[in-house]
Amino acid sequence: MLGKIRDLTGHNKNAHLKLKGNVVLMRSIAGAIKDGLGELVGCHVTCQLISSTVADPNNGNRGKVCAEAILKKWLRNPPPLRASEEQFRVTFNWEVEKHGIPGAIIVKNNHASEFFLKTITLDDVPGHGTIVFVANSWVYPQSKYRYNRVFFTNRTYLPSQMPAALKPYRDDELRNLRGDDQQGPYEVHDRVYRYDVYNDLGLPRRVLGGTKEFPYPRRCRTGRKPTKTDPGSESRLTLVNGDIYVPRDERFGDIKKSDFYVYAIKALVNAVVPAIKVLCEGVEFDSFKDITRLYEGGIQLPKIPALEELRKKFQFQLAKGVLPVGGDYLLKHPMPQLIKEHKTSWMTDEEFGRQILAGVNPMIVRRLTDFPPRSSLDPSKYGDHTSTITEAHLENKLEGLTVQQALDGNRLYILDHHDNFMPFLVRINSLEGNFIYATRTLLFLRGDGTLVPVAIELSLPDELPDGLTTAKSTVYTPTSTTGAEAWVWHLAKAYANVNDYCWHQLISHWLNTHAVMEPFVIATNRHLSVTHPVHKLLLPHYRDTMNINSNARQMLVNAGGIFETTVFPRQYALEMSSVIYKDWNFTEQALPDDLIKRGMAVADPSNPDKVRLLVEDYPYASDGLDIWYAIEQWVTEYLGIYYPNDAVLQADVELQAWWKEAREVGHADLKDAPWWPKMQTVAELDKACATIIWIASALHAAVNFGQYPYAGYLPNRPSVSRKRMPAPGSDEYAELERNPEKVFVRTITCKFEALVGISLLEILSSHSSDEVYLGQRDTPEWTSDDEAQEAFKRFGTRLTEIERGLEAKNADPRLKNRNGPAKFPYTLLYPNTSDEKGAATGITAKGIPNSISI
Repeated sequence: MLGKIRDLTGHNKNAHLKLKGNVVLMRSIAGAIKDGLGELVGCHVTCQLISSTVADPNNGNRGKVCAEAILKKWLRNPPPLRASEEQFRVTFNWEVEKHGIPGAIIVKNNHASEFFLKTITLDDVPGHGTIVFVANSWVYPQSKYRYNRVFFTNRTYLPSQMPAALKPYRDDELRNLRGDDQQGPYEVHDRVYRYDVYNDLGLPRRVLGGTKEFPYPRRCRTGRKPTKTDPGSESRLTLVNGDIYVPRDERFGDIKKSDFYVYAIKALVNAVVPAIKVLCEGVEFDSFKDITRLYEGGIQLPKIPALEELRKKFQFQLAKGVLPVGGDYLLKHPMPQLIKEHKTSWMTDEEFGRQILAGVNPMIVRRLTDFPPRSSLDPSKYGDHTSTITEAHLENKLEGLTVQQALDGNRLYILDHHDNFMPFLVRINSLEGNFIYATRTLLFLRGDGTLVPVAIELSLPDELPDGLTTAKSTVYTPTSTTGAEAWVWHLAKAYANVNDYCWHQLISHWLNTHAVMEPFVIATNRHLSVTHPVHKLLLPHYRDTMNINSNARQMLVNAGGIFETTVFPRQYALEMSSVIYKDWNFTEQALPDDLIKRGMAVADPSNPDKVRLLVEDYPYASDGLDIWYAIEQWVTEYLGIYYPNDAVLQADVELQAWWKEAREVGHADLKDAPWWPKMQTVAELDKACATIIWIASALHAAVNFGQYPYAGYLPNRPSVSRKRMPAPGSDEYAELERNPEKVFVRTITCKFEALVGISLLEILSSHSSDEVYLGQRDTPEWTSDDEAQEAFKRFGTRLTEIERGLEAKNADPRLKNRNGPAKFPYTLLYPNTSDEKGAATGITAKGIPNSISI
């Protein structure tokens, strides 16, 4: 009766023509007040629904577009003091019976500043309930764009399934993101994803990529003008003024706490490093105690005016706790976990061997199958580089086994950096402050499951008159636990660790995660619509990767950057990584394939992991296989929803264009390699997507978040060696006998480089409080597909079960490599999926974020 009265009185007139929605966004702090003034003069944020079922014949049969609706109560929401979510209401004149089902929405920002649009939700759509548009995108003033900003619902469509009324909008959006008609230079609001070679590292560094001699993955094009002196090299920005271009949605700005660390790196490079240089002029470490003072009391830096200028410039953005405290300029670092329990356990052979299996670079060791170890260097250039380690060196070190018996029993392993560095040592050792060996470390698997070094070969290049570069090698073994002989063995391990530290930073970390991932990010945005199932699957694993890579090219791996300052290859570092990239193989990045290639596992179909580890207590591999198969199962279940057979995949034009471009343009220098998947089967897609997710999440976590816990204590992971091994009878050997600690610390990284290096590692090893971990999504409404949502929940459940299993392994006293003499449990592959409140903040040495975001 009441309803009839309302109808008769007109109270409910046209109610069925209205759709109400809720808009969630985050406003830019700086522009909020100015935008409020714009509202007063009629400059609003407006939205227009687009039909997915009713076409407009007067607009090329595109989905019908409704009239503009204004976001309400903008002025009633006070400007935010810090970035946070805000909600606004919007009402549309829309009749479902006439206009059809909304499938997309146009958002126009008529304000003067940008905002970050998260979602728009329509309530009570007749016959359809709730409809959600997922944006997660910066929306700039409309005058900045050549097109309308269009956002789709969270429905998932293969290209062939896209409603005809929406397909032109889908195609337009991909065309806009490709931006192939825009040459640049691109501006902060642009959304163009294009490729370029590494020609922006600064002169006189080589251009990497585009040649057979120096191949490289592609990076994001900025369109900046070339330098005046070299038309093939891109001009560079100053460190403080401006950011290197990346498409706007790849950089969160001040709305994400993870970006604080980028500003901290800027402050470190611009202000703190110069102050450290002044402080360390002519000053060296003399003992291990000098080094531990960095964590116990800190270092008083001279006044840093540049830091104060940066604080003013970045205001809220500077991360607290990773920079000198204002006023007193005290640089103090936290105690690295490695030495929290025992200050000297890092020196033991057991801890050295454990870190090869459960440290920050545990993916290099391989099983030895031939003795002596052989070289793969070209004999026409290098002659015979077969190892000089003999059976006599190993006598009484193999628990009664002969070398052949140890080989046959899978008991001998090697950390082999000889071939990695030998081709570069002539040039590297000509640099001031360098004395680097190419090392081979032979390891024995004891009966108790621990791995210990039994011989270390140190080699130097020997340039012969006939043009060959052969090797001069010396082999060291653990012959004594006291006196100078014991310290010679400690130094031999340090030289091996110098090689391994460099390889970890340059190859395992930078090249094999950061650099190789960027082409996939670019190709995905250029060819896979946001409505595509593969785009939805991979998007969380791309967050902030292009942003951190651009900052790395500006401050870390550039000419004169922190990497060249602190790690021994100096100006040859990126050139070295280019040579190594020649042998990069996408299919071998999958963990099971990698383990089998290195001889650390064998295929075993009867095993739940499908492989059997030959070193049972191999924490990185054991935990990693659990993670790998959880990822693989999730990917297989998810993609199976959309690709019931290979024919559907082969007919997917966006998917085929994506894979073709990732291979032929993104990794163009390796495009003809025979190992690339052809992308003709669902199984190939499953494996490729699982591999991309593995690289972006678990592999990066394994090599990144242990940097400070393990390498923050310089003697354990030195980045440089500066002196040759003391020889018996020399003055240096006599000094080693008198003052071994002083000789040790003055052989490895100098004080200035050490302070700069560990300051950077502290930043890079930190988790932000808004970290999104594997098995989590930052937008719960990422898809409307219930089957996909359920599969994702199962993935999260499996990961939390892995967490419990990992804790049980760390508590098992039989697994000696889980904690080691340092009593520092291996947790780098602890997913941390169960942490939904950001409790694990800072340097935790655990947690697998979805993406390479730092």
